Amino acid sequence: MQEIGRAAEDRVMADLLNLNKARKRKARAEAEALAAANRVKFGRTKAEKQRDAAAEADAARRLDGVKRERPAIDEPSSGGDTR
Repeated sequence: MQEIGRAAEDRVMADLLNLNKARKRKARAEAEALAAANRVKFGRTKAEKQRDAAAEADAARRLDGVKRERPAIDEPSSGGDTR
């Protein structure tokens, strides 16, 4: 009889685990890991964004400076529809 009692004493009962909380904790950890990966993949510093915006504005200014205006095309004066 004592052997059975001793074997029962050696066994330790596991801590109770709320499955909903465990599931939510796991989902939060996965979401945080995904967010961290996206920050590395897509994130840019403010300085990088400003540098790119300045370069884009400079390119647009240079493009506007070299554009040639097209002469106005005269419409036919017949007044008819030319479909």
